[in-house]
Amino acid sequence: MKTLWTWAEYDAPATMLWDLLVDTDAWPRWGPSVRSAALDADELAEGVRGTVTTAVGVTLPFEITTFEPGTRWAWKVATVPATDHRVEAIGPQRCRVGFGVALPAAPYLAVCRLALGRLGGLVDDRRADISR
Repeated sequence: MKTLWTWAEYDAPATMLWDLLVDTDAWPRWGPSVRSAALDADELAEGVRGTVTTAVGVTLPFEITTFEPGTRWAWKVATVPATDHRVEAIGPQRCRVGFGVALPAAPYLAVCRLALGRLGGLVDDRRADISR
């Protein structure tokens, strides 16, 4: 099935963005549709399961279907293929992040664009913390 993508570039190392994407405690801070998440393991990895509580309070099971450390993870939520997450280094202090969704979920790209903007704010916050 065709995947549609939205991307944003950041003046930050790819590792910083990757850390935000795999930190379930950070998901509600950048993911507009996520209130909370819990893993059935210590960290994300292919096959790991957990639950995600949506912004409207519905709790759903999820499973990580693809996991490439430092670059990509994808999941299915309630057995439905959901968002693909990618980080690509452009240089030592620059990267881009993309969210992909299957064609039938194309309207969800608007939520993904909001998430990319929120990630930018978190990068700014982390940069400010580092410089203190």
